[in-house]
Amino acid sequence: MNSPERSVGDDPARVVEQVFREEYGRVVAALVRRFGDIELAEDVAQEAFVEAMRRWPGSGPPPKPGAWLTTTARNRAIDRLRRESTRDARHAQAAMLIDDDGDVDPMSLSSVPDERLRLIFTCCHPALGRDAQVALTLRLLGGLTTAEIARAFLVDEAAMAKRLTRSKAKIKAAHIPYRVPPDHELPSRLAGVLATLYLVFNEGYLPSSPDTVVRTDLSAEAIRLTRVLAGLMPDEPEVLGLLALMLLTEARRPARFAEGVLVTLPDQDRSRWDASLVAEGHRLVRACLRRGRPGPYQIQAAVNAVHTDAASAENTDWRQIAALYDQLFALTPTPVVALNRAVAVAERDGAAAGLAALEAVDGLASYHAYQAARADLLRRLGREAEAADAYRIAVELSANPAERAYLEERLAGLEE
Repeated sequence: MNSPERSVGDDPARVVEQVFREEYGRVVAALVRRFGDIELAEDVAQEAFVEAMRRWPGSGPPPKPGAWLTTTARNRAIDRLRRESTRDARHAQAAMLIDDDGDVDPMSLSSVPDERLRLIFTCCHPALGRDAQVALTLRLLGGLTTAEIARAFLVDEAAMAKRLTRSKAKIKAAHIPYRVPPDHELPSRLAGVLATLYLVFNEGYLPSSPDTVVRTDLSAEAIRLTRVLAGLMPDEPEVLGLLALMLLTEARRPARFAEGVLVTLPDQDRSRWDASLVAEGHRLVRACLRRGRPGPYQIQAAVNAVHTDAASAENTDWRQIAALYDQLFALTPTPVVALNRAVAVAERDGAAAGLAALEAVDGLASYHAYQAARADLLRRLGREAEAADAYRIAVELSANPAERAYLEERLAGLEE
């Protein structure tokens, strides 16, 4: 990846942070492929970024920062292995290390198109639990902090740190290979891989970090990897469904923010949506329908197809959306699906019906989207004091700055 435009006078900490977000997954994937040790790959990648922080303020970032970071981290790893190896272990590692005595193109370490997909399949091995698979991929591919991942899972940071440590240790102890598995193993890994790609996309689309409004690098990478996966598994409609869902969601990005504030779907300028992504997403949804094997991602894509098919918010077919959420809840009866279904019920049957459906959902009181939806329905019912309380809770729970700014505006409107 070529370096984006940065001047030597840029704040070096911000430059390194930007490069970290863009390159971390690529660097770690290259190192895991090279050395087969996730812990080592993470350690030396972090050391390379620290070295960049030390050097770049004076010289500026190199033309290809990803290659520089990969080479620096690789050399640190080789030095560490040489220092820590016993005489017998050195013989075992000789073949790996000897390659670096020659003239190696630094970009060759990260040029394999499916390198990060291999990393996802490694993290999504059946030996790991589903939550562990997703959390580990968010850490290694996206470079998310433990705190950010913990917020995404609505769990304590210390518990997430233990989960990540156990997962990496299990991969090492079980000698889980770093590769895309053969065809006969792909179906058993698919659910975890799809869930991981979707969460990576969502973290890019609306990051959980309090300092970042959007991470286009993560959402673009999730779309790219899903396209690669669709090529590997062309007969799996859920892969096509996930790709359609991502594209139809990504199409709305140009209209989602105004002066740092989130713009919700009903208020978006639909002329700013990406028409080519909408058209491709609709084609994929139709292709899924022809397969006749509905799954959760296909149904969510169909919901987004209905939204993007409407010329205005007023023309949205909420009856069809509510029916789709009924179908989705039958397949995956999770609290988050129930929350989205309640919002659709409110649009179809009125705010009172929606609020009744929402308040029947358990386990989401500490989820900002639940409190925001509840606040909106209470506001529509004229229960303004209760709505204000719910908005305050939502503001406290929301980490994304643009989303928080939107909620604060709604709260201020009620207080006035």
